[in-house]
Amino acid sequence: MDGTRGDPAALLLLADSRLPAGGHAHSGGVEEAVRLGTVTDVDDLARFLRGRLATAGLVTAALSAAACELAAAEDVRRRLWRRLDDEADARTASPAQREAARTQGRLLLRTARRLWPSAALDTLARAIPEGPHHPIALGAAAASAGCEPQQAALAAAYTSVTGPATAAVRLLGLDPVTVHRLLADLAPALNDAAHAACASLMDTVLTEPDPAGAGTPPDDSDPLPGDAPGSARTEWRGGWAGLPGHSAPALDLLAEGHLANPMKLFVS
Repeated sequence: MDGTRGDPAALLLLADSRLPAGGHAHSGGVEEAVRLGTVTDVDDLARFLRGRLATAGLVTAALSAAACELAAAEDVRRRLWRRLDDEADARTASPAQREAARTQGRLLLRTARRLWPSAALDTLARAIPEGPHHPIALGAAAASAGCEPQQAALAAAYTSVTGPATAAVRLLGLDPVTVHRLLADLAPALNDAAHAACASLMDTVLTEPDPAGAGTPPDDSDPLPGDAPGSARTEWRGGWAGLPGHSAPALDLLAEGHLANPMKLFVS
């Protein structure tokens, strides 16, 4: 998966904090970390960002790459979008984080459908009317904008640290240039995360089952409401077993604590 083949301008638009998708309202857990005294200065923030990128950032990058790959396939059924969104749900233990991810995903999907209209985005919106997880919406938007899975993964990894970094500047009054130096230092780790995210998709192959449906679970042959009669029965062979598992319990605790805090600047 060579990320250089996709549209670099579209990648910049997707990763732009000014994209009207609500990302500016979320701190990625850093607001609660500041309240608890875990993040008090630039050094604390640097450790927080590296930890977040290595855990939640890697998971969201892999999910975004998977969504981008799925959106680029032809005749993708709504059931597959629901299944991938379930994978995101299973990797998000905190109810507060799940709610925040769906809120951001719903807003991003709405914006992306206006910027880059596509059948894949329309199908995703119908498949998950309550709003997909943010990395799922990001990957689908990336494919519709002409990006490759590795670019979607890079955008997801990037936003997993830029949101908290920007929030920390506002919450602690840190020097913006110093904080951006932290992000610049993370550039190699961001690229590594994107590569690792795409490596998790190596065993995931999109195929068309044989007419008898051999090897396809019976429930996967049943259309969801709204699926076109006689539509192609596209199926994932191997699923998403290679996706990284959840590994950030500290972020779960921060999200739940933030939800219970009545005095907060950010939604999450």
